[in-house]
Amino acid sequence: MRSTLITMLLCALLGGFWLVQPAAATDYPTRPIKLMTMTGPGAQIDLLTRRLADELKDELGQPVLVSNNPGGSHGSVMATDLSSSKPNGYTLGTSATAAFTYTPHHANVNYSLDDFTFISMLGLNQSGIVCRPNRPWNTLKDAFKWARENDKGLTYMFQGSDDRDVMKRIAAEEGVNISLMPSTGGPSVIKAVMGGHADLGHLGAILFEYVKADKLTLLAATTPERLTKIPDVPTLKEQGWDESVEMFVVLAAPKGVSGEKLDVLEGAMDNLAEDKEFRKYIEDDLKMRPVPFGSDYADKYMHEAYERFKKQANN
Repeated sequence: MRSTLITMLLCALLGGFWLVQPAAATDYPTRPIKLMTMTGPGAQIDLLTRRLADELKDELGQPVLVSNNPGGSHGSVMATDLSSSKPNGYTLGTSATAAFTYTPHHANVNYSLDDFTFISMLGLNQSGIVCRPNRPWNTLKDAFKWARENDKGLTYMFQGSDDRDVMKRIAAEEGVNISLMPSTGGPSVIKAVMGGHADLGHLGAILFEYVKADKLTLLAATTPERLTKIPDVPTLKEQGWDESVEMFVVLAAPKGVSGEKLDVLEGAMDNLAEDKEFRKYIEDDLKMRPVPFGSDYADKYMHEAYERFKKQANN
């Protein structure tokens, strides 16, 4: 009888041990998380990253420390650092999606799309092509028509390889010579265009304040949809070119993070999807177009865009 009782107690203890093991395995996070970003301090994606870090700190109960890792093509320096990080859930990164979907087809990088897990899209950085208000153009189509009729070339200041390549293809299609000028960011584009050193320039959301103040004219939205704050200006596609500059922002992790930890991170993003103040900050303060949160949408978009840009690069 005594041995039977002891056996029953041992079984109960062992059963309890196995029951609590899964809970212990999901005890994450237990220490601060590093959140890398592709830009320097003060840039739009940096501001989004820092707000996200504050929100995740409350969701996860641990500090989320932002690390600025700028450089490369569309954030390829940060993407390289992220791909080589331990997949333990304690190193994450925010970047323009082009670092993962576009750059691998156009630059020599030592990572691929399969080296990452994409947790959630965060927003679409709205962008467009601008000129000085005294130019006789209302749309980008007008600018190319004017150049052809006057046997003129155009100068264009770009911010990345994607918008540079888009403009090269459009100019070739329109039969207009175009001189391409690299920039050091939005402020340098504004200075060159307003000063008459470049006919055209590509800008992110910083364009809104200059267009509103009549210091610049928006000729085309380069995003897949029209800009939320200037909805009367058509996109590149609407002006006749099958082109866009997709400046989405994504939250990513190195490949190999355990499913339990990803569940925690994805649960936090599900909660933030319902946070009206956080979404309002993205849309109103950062002037980004809202996107669906969650890994399903992020993974689907990233793979679709990767294949599309791969096909484009091979043509």
